[in-house]
Amino acid sequence: MAKNKKLWAGRFKSGTDTTVEQFTTSLHFDKRLYRYDIIGSIAHVQMLANCKIISGRESNQIVRGLQEILKEFETGKFKFNPTDEDIHMSIEKQLKEKIGVPAGKMHTARSRNDQVILDLRLYLRDVVKDLDRLIKELQTAFINLAEKNRSIIMPGFTHLQHAQPVLFSHHLLAYFEMFDRDHDRLNEIYQRINIMPLGAGALAGTSFPIDRNNVARQLGFPAISKNSIDTVSDRDFVIEFLSCAAITMLHLSRFAEELVLWSTTEFGFIEIADAFCTGSSIMPQKKNPDVAELLRGKTGRVYGNLIALLTILKGLPLSYNRDLQEDKEPLFDTIDTLTSSLTVLTKMLPGIKVNKDRMRLMAELGYSIATDIADYLTKKGIPFRQAHEIVGKLVRYCEANQKALDELPFEVFNQFSPLFAKDIYQVFDIQQSIDSRDIPGGTATRQVKLAIAKAKRRIKKN
Repeated sequence: MAKNKKLWAGRFKSGTDTTVEQFTTSLHFDKRLYRYDIIGSIAHVQMLANCKIISGRESNQIVRGLQEILKEFETGKFKFNPTDEDIHMSIEKQLKEKIGVPAGKMHTARSRNDQVILDLRLYLRDVVKDLDRLIKELQTAFINLAEKNRSIIMPGFTHLQHAQPVLFSHHLLAYFEMFDRDHDRLNEIYQRINIMPLGAGALAGTSFPIDRNNVARQLGFPAISKNSIDTVSDRDFVIEFLSCAAITMLHLSRFAEELVLWSTTEFGFIEIADAFCTGSSIMPQKKNPDVAELLRGKTGRVYGNLIALLTILKGLPLSYNRDLQEDKEPLFDTIDTLTSSLTVLTKMLPGIKVNKDRMRLMAELGYSIATDIADYLTKKGIPFRQAHEIVGKLVRYCEANQKALDELPFEVFNQFSPLFAKDIYQVFDIQQSIDSRDIPGGTATRQVKLAIAKAKRRIKKN
């Protein structure tokens, strides 16, 4: 066979136009699957030998050749031929040059259609494990930052307006919970990724008496796919992964937005370490939160990758279509983007400096203990809705007279309700407001301390 001759060239009188070769090749991006393609091929030919479809001698020759090729990849010595369509062809051609005729038997009872799905599933199994580890490291960084700043009080927000005072550590632990759900989702989709597809052939299975369970055992798959047509056309597991990645990027982006806001002069809550900021080419005073901004921006790319694959699949008839080659670039880009995003935020968190005085000052503004006053009246027997109205009028009175609630004389409180007593001023203690919310999941100091301890145990268990 000529070096550049296609493995399927027997059907055609003439060669492929060079423009078509450039348009259809996937080698420049699917070459990252080399290890999984070789591992899958080794398992396949060993099964073929066990089933007496090829000889043990041929199997050994193929395996040794593939192991040599794997070593060439890992030492950077493998030579790619730009005319190869994909990584599968590239490896098979190199094997042909190494061992000759037996290389042609490697593809017995197999199609590139089920071969590529095997590669993707093997690859994604490892990716999910790596990403889960990175999520765990990020969660640990959030726990450490929360524990370091456990007693700091900040304003809690709804509608980006001051709502109620909370502990900064409680706010950080909200992100721990988000990433814990990301961990759960990854583990759930891992079960659907972890299915052995080889044996589906092009779409109809194979006439050779292969042992699919043998390959599954070799490669650590607990189950084999159930329908050959579905097997080669299924990309649900890729879509699920992209969806999980998009949700994780969403969580990263929400925190990134808060870092941007908190580091502004207007908020002044935090300072990001110099190593994770950039300056301006014209304004020498600037310290820009570019890493956080890029986390927001890259989230859009990951969303786009999910939409791209959904769009590719939405109109495809069964079974395999070449459109499915377009699943890899959005997948690989998402993996690279999410990996770098998780890594950089984990490194950034320990260097964040918190301005506790500014946070507390802002937490005391904006009538943030108004709900505590309504609760005070409710505990004296007034229905909450009525208490809510009374306190709303109090706030309106304060705004009209440019007063804070704790600056009002007792007589003013009494005008709004006879149930106010002198102990109303105890309600204005912001620490008491925090610690009064002493229920599981609440922002009380005791509950946050317990939540941090539980989060550590969950990390250890995961």
